This record gives sequence, structure tokens and C-alpha cells, in this order.
Amino acid sequence: MKDCIALTHFKDLGLIKPLLTALAEEGYTTPTPIQALAIPTVLEGRDLLGIAQTGTGKTAAFALPILQRLAADPRPAPRRGCRALVLSPTRELASQIAESFRTYGRHMGFSVAVVFGGVKYGPQVKALAAGVDILVATPGRLIDHINEKVANLNGVEVLVLDEADQMLDLGFLPPIRRIVATLPKKRQNLFFSATMPTEIGKLAAELLVNPAQASVAPAATTVTRITQQILFVETDRKRQLLAELFEDARMARALIFTRTKRGADRVAKYLDGAGVKADSIHGDKSQGQRERALAAFKAGHVRALVATDIAARGIDVDAVSHVVNFDLPNVPESYVHRIGRTARAGADGHAVSLVSDDERGLLKDIQKVTRQTIPAFDRRNDRALGALAAVEKTTMPEKAAQRPAHGRGAQGGGGSRGRRGGGGGGRPAQAQGGHGGQNRAANSGPRAIASTKPAARWSPVD
Repeated sequence: MKDCIALTHFKDLGLIKPLLTALAEEGYTTPTPIQALAIPTVLEGRDLLGIAQTGTGKTAAFALPILQRLAADPRPAPRRGCRALVLSPTRELASQIAESFRTYGRHMGFSVAVVFGGVKYGPQVKALAAGVDILVATPGRLIDHINEKVANLNGVEVLVLDEADQMLDLGFLPPIRRIVATLPKKRQNLFFSATMPTEIGKLAAELLVNPAQASVAPAATTVTRITQQILFVETDRKRQLLAELFEDARMARALIFTRTKRGADRVAKYLDGAGVKADSIHGDKSQGQRERALAAFKAGHVRALVATDIAARGIDVDAVSHVVNFDLPNVPESYVHRIGRTARAGADGHAVSLVSDDERGLLKDIQKVTRQTIPAFDRRNDRALGALAAVEKTTMPEKAAQRPAHGRGAQGGGGSRGRRGGGGGGRPAQAQGGHGGQNRAANSGPRAIASTKPAARWSPVD
């Protein structure tokens, strides 16, 4: 299948009027590349392997043709089952997919239900009892319903696996295989993933029958509208630097990623103390807490949302101005999914990574996978950050003593053992694995300003 297609309007894709009306009401007229490639293929009834990065419109690429397929063959949904099943790795993503089906199908009268953990079983059991046209589920909770015999999937006509590579990361492959074993053999299969590691390729080969392939970008390619920058800083000064970044009013709505749940809570608490309204979202939060935090972030009531990677592909907010990697991810592909939360809906975006010396190996892996050299700036040995850290240690010694070592590398080592190319502020910062000339030119100005004139600080959107 070609990587591009000469279609400029949703009406060129063969969609029926109720769908076109709903799209027009949402202000959508032009399909994204993955939509232009996938929708006609799915309407033909073929299996599809879709490879596209986060933020490219994959949900509409399968939701629109599924809705049209169900409309073309109206029939009651099977009791305790569904006609179309979408498997999703996270609660947030499942909720957003279901909401997209409701939005696009608002003039068609189809029923949509969501099944995921962290909430009571009763309402989900009740929804399944009558049968639903479209069921969006996380694998774990769906397995629970199957075991309790309140879910029967022998009437599924279309199966969608969304964000399949994250399913692998979260250990969902055994539950997926168990769910698939309960489905009828005759069905349409749609398989979407941002990357294609070997295990995911094997699963795709098991599920798909003579599939078409829609690929709109190489695996682990970042969105071109995102400006990326690296800030080298000591581990114990990351929070001070993060608070400094928020002094720029253009950093209006920022999504911040930490490696641990506890770290997310601590960063959010620190920002609140610094006068930046913040909340955190991660797997230890209840579903209600996660929904309230996400709603407050979407509404602009909080300026910063601190998250772990479980939310990397489940947060869909168009107005995220910045993504900040407080900790680099252990898996380099996760970097792409994280920063893909900005530059949505045609807007520009900015990604800033705070990198300690013992994270340089992770940075090298990221730049290798993305085939990019990310401009870097050196804020190590920064006098302004050092002074603020010293004040905090004096005024809040108990917090300083509890500060976690966020900069640990992929091997879990700390201190000097995990350091790569560590060194003082006297050397120019050079991002690993790339062209040093580009970074030296970029580093000299901001680094000199930061070390001699603390008031003239680096801007996160310059």
C-alpha cells in the first residue's frame, strides 16, 4: 500500500452521510494520512495492519469504517456480547476511544460500553447483559467478565487491537491470546501499533489474514512540529529547574513524565509549593482520582499534570503546549509516545528533557532510535539553581532528605556507577550519538547566560 494517497476530504473516502455530518459538526474535513489509507481498506472488509505514531488520528481510522459496517448490516447486539470489540492498554485510552465512537456515531444510534478495572463490576455487567454494539475494554477486566460468564464474545464481527506495542510492554499478550481464543474465526481484524517489535510481529501474523498494511511514518519517528531540547542538570536540581521553566507564561499547559508513581506525586507536590497548580496521574490512583485530574487538566484548572508512562498514550488533550521528561524513559520508544502528547490538532509543540549524567546512556538510545540529535543545553553547576537548592535544604531539610534519585539509569544503578561522560559545567554539552558542531553552537549562548546572568534564563520555547 502506498504511503500517501490523493484524497483531500472525508467525503472522498466513501463514508455515509451520518458520519460526514458528525465529522462536519466536529470541524473535521481533511483526513490524516493514516485515515486516508486505512478507511477505504477497512470498508472493503480486509484485515489491516496499521503502523502510525501517536497523535496521527488512528482512532477515527478504525472507528469510522466500523460504524459504517454496522450500519450496513443492522442487527441486534448479541446478549452478553458485542458486535465490535476494541482492546486498549489503559483505562484513559479506552474511555477516549469509546467517546470517539459516541461522537462519530451520534446520528446512528449505536450502543457503546467501556470495560476496565478500578471501578465496580455491577454497571459493566448490566451493560453487557443486554448486549452492546461496540465494546471497548482493557484485557484484564474483560478476562474477569469472561471467567464470570457474564461476557460472551462469540458474536464479535470486528476485532481491533489498539496500541499493540504498549500491550506488550504491560504484559497483556497472554490475556489477549486468551480473549482471541473465545472469538469466532470469521471476523475482521484491525491491528494498530506505533512500533513493530518481534513479539508484536508474531502476534500480528497470528491474528491477521492476508492483511493490507497502512504505514505513514517509520517506527519511533517524532512529530515534525515538536521542538525538542535537552537540559543537562544534576539529579538533585531537577525540581528547581522544572519550577524555573514554569516562569515562562508560554508554558501554559504541560504534561510531565516521571519514571515512578511516587516520583510523580512528589513532583506535583513540589510544583504546587512553587505556585504552579499541578496534579498527578498514575496506576495507584483510583479511577475517580485519575478522571478528576485529567478533567482539571483539560479544563485548564491545573497547569501541570505529572504522569507515569501508563498515561503516555492515554492522554488526549489538544492544548498541551509542552511535554517535560523529568526522567528519561527506560524504553527509548516511550520517548516518542510521551512527546506525542503535544503538537496536537495542527498546533506546534515543545518537548524538554531534564537529563542527569547517569541518564546519558538512555539519551543515546533515544537518539539512536529516533535518528535525531536533540539540541542540548548545560545547566549543571548553575549558580541560580544551586542557591535555590541550598535554601531548600536549609528551610526544608526533611524534604531534602527524602528526595528520590530520579536520574537512575535503565540498569537501576545510582551514583557514579551509572554515569556516562559526566563532568563539570566547564565543557560544552554535547548530546550523545550525534553531530557535536550543531550542539556546541546551540549550547554556547544559553549556557554562558545561565552561568553569568541568572536572571536571563533559557526559555523553554526558544
